[in-house]
Amino acid sequence: MSAENRLTSIVSYPERGTGGNNRYRGNCSPRLIEDLIGFFKPAEICDYMCGSGTTQDAAHTMGIISHCYDLHSGFDLINCEIPERPEFVFWHPPYWDLITYSDVMYKASEVQSKYGYDPRQFDLSRIPKWEDFVRVMNYAMMKQFCALEHGGRMAVLVGDIKKKGQLYSMLFELIKPGTLENVIIKAQHNCFSNQTQYSGHFIPILHEYLLIIKKDASLVYPILITEPVQKDIRDMSGATWRDVVAAVLETCQSPVSLAYIYEQVEPYTKARKNQWWKEKVRQTLQCSPQLFVNTGRGMWALKTLRNSVKLCLAVAKL
Repeated sequence: MSAENRLTSIVSYPERGTGGNNRYRGNCSPRLIEDLIGFFKPAEICDYMCGSGTTQDAAHTMGIISHCYDLHSGFDLINCEIPERPEFVFWHPPYWDLITYSDVMYKASEVQSKYGYDPRQFDLSRIPKWEDFVRVMNYAMMKQFCALEHGGRMAVLVGDIKKKGQLYSMLFELIKPGTLENVIIKAQHNCFSNQTQYSGHFIPILHEYLLIIKKDASLVYPILITEPVQKDIRDMSGATWRDVVAAVLETCQSPVSLAYIYEQVEPYTKARKNQWWKEKVRQTLQCSPQLFVNTGRGMWALKTLRNSVKLCLAVAKL
């Protein structure tokens, strides 16, 4: 099958192929980069976090010029000027602190001796906080996109990280300038998570995402930004009265008075936008017996399995 026909919305490379160093942790299959080159046919390709040189080797295989740099070779993407006006950039950033690179995959002392800086200061894989990692990752993303020529593309390979039951998604928090042309799912093989037995409800992550982003304009272009915010359900336009009342009762360990429910609802948008909000609360409680139970005069609770057991025990004591 020819390279230009091989690239689809799902790609898988069980056989890694030749290029780069397969012992350099976190590196991708050179066949992916070869397929990108075969499909988009750039004259040159750039990689500003090239790791073990997989992009360079793939470019050589495909017969095109490459410009590849890394912290260990004297180039710091965050602080150095990008030398090229790239036509095509392949970027495979660290997956936060999943794998540490400086002083693990290469010696920081050798880099400092040769290039005059300590790579550990600028290594994205050494950033301890997720929020700080996202900020630096997005700065690096915008820096590379701004350097692209008009009509140029970036192929960005990112993944998800699961730590202590929480999912950290580079896909969702990566800033996306320009035109997002494709999101390609790349299967992962020989994953550490797939070879480990986990307790609880851990779902092993066996895929990555390849984003194809195009620079369709030189000066003005759209930017898609994901910004986490905290919102109160009592202020949300999409929340129904049943949702709001259920949420209030869900925070209570025992039945509460109608007055307490009023107190928890009154200051918020849901009540402020309805003159008859107290009547609406009462109507909601009375018209949803499948959710709410009247435990006594003016006392209400959420009808959950746990609460039902508590109520039965309370009645049995009477």
